[in-house]
Amino acid sequence: MKCAEIQNGKFIIKEEENITLGVNKGAIVKVLGCGLCGSDIVKYRQNLVPNGTVLGHEIVGEIIEINSDTDFQYKDKIVSSHHIPCFNCKYCQSGNYSMCSHFKETNLVPGGFSERVYISEEHLKNVAYKVPENIPNEVISFYEPLGCCIRAIKRTQLEKNSNVLVVGLGSIGLLMGQALVNYGMSVFGCDLIEERIELAESLGIIGFNSSDINKAKDFILSNTDNLGVDAVFMTSGADKAIDVAFALVRNGGKINVFSSTPQNEGYKNNAIYYRELTVLGSYSPSPEDLKDSFNMITSGKIIVSNLVTDYPLDNIQDAVNDTIANKIMKAYIKISE
Repeated sequence: MKCAEIQNGKFIIKEEENITLGVNKGAIVKVLGCGLCGSDIVKYRQNLVPNGTVLGHEIVGEIIEINSDTDFQYKDKIVSSHHIPCFNCKYCQSGNYSMCSHFKETNLVPGGFSERVYISEEHLKNVAYKVPENIPNEVISFYEPLGCCIRAIKRTQLEKNSNVLVVGLGSIGLLMGQALVNYGMSVFGCDLIEERIELAESLGIIGFNSSDINKAKDFILSNTDNLGVDAVFMTSGADKAIDVAFALVRNGGKINVFSSTPQNEGYKNNAIYYRELTVLGSYSPSPEDLKDSFNMITSGKIIVSNLVTDYPLDNIQDAVNDTIANKIMKAYIKISE
C-alpha cells in the first residue's frame, strides 16, 4: 500500500506491505481522503515526529475488512476520529478526556495519509460513524476538527447571545465561527487577509481587519456597548494574536487558547489578575463532542465546501507548502477512489 512518510523533514511517498486485520477486532479501511490538519503542519515544521511517521487523522474511508460487534458492515463508508478515552481515569471522570493517557496512546494505524488504515473495535464503538450518501467526502472530513471547536465552545461555558470574537479566520477559525453561530452567539471574526474576512461575513460572522489594533478596538467597543467581547477564541497561531485578545476582551471575560504559538509566550499575569480574566485551553474532542459535530455537518448547518482544495497523495508536499504559504484555506488529500 502507498503512504506518505516523514523522512528528514519532507513527505516521501513509499510502498509498504498491506495491513490486514488478522485475529484483531476492528476494521481495515480503504482511505478515500484525509484532511491536512494544522497539527500535522506543526509536527512537520518543528520536527516533532521521527522518520517513518505517517501523519493524518481526518479520514474518510470505506471498510474493506471487518470483525466487529458493531453494526458496521463491509463496504460502509465511514468517518472516524483517531483518539479514544478510557472513560474511567481521573481525567475522564473530570471531563478532561483529551488528557487521558489512553486517549493519547490510541490512534489510526499507520496514519491517515495512507491507502489503508487499521481502526480498532474501540474506534468503531466510540468515534466512528457511517456517512450518509448525500454528504461529500471533503465535507465530512471536517468531522474531527469541528468536534474540536465544539469542545472549545462547551468548555468556555457561554450564555446564549454572548458577544464572542474569533481571532484568525483560517479554516478552523471559520469552523469555530460557524459553530458559535449555531450555538446562538453573536460572532465577530478578525484576520489580516481581506478575502478571509469577506468569506467570514458570507457565513454569518461580523468580520473586520485587526492589523490596526486601535481601529479594531474602536470597532468592537462600538458594537458591544463600550465593553468588549465576552469571550475570545484564539484560532490564530500568531504570537501577536495574544495582544488582540487582551485589547478586545471585556473585563471579566474569557480567552480560550485554541492554538499553539511559535514563541510559546504566555498571557500577562497582572492583566489576568486585575481584569479578572479567565484564560483556558481546549485541545481535543470527546466522543460526545464528535457526535454533535457529525450531526451538525450532516444536517447542513456547517458550510465547508468553499474551504477545501484537493491534492492527490503523490502531491502531499505541495499541499503542505501551499498551506504554509497561505495559498489555500485547507488541503484535503485524495487517496483512493
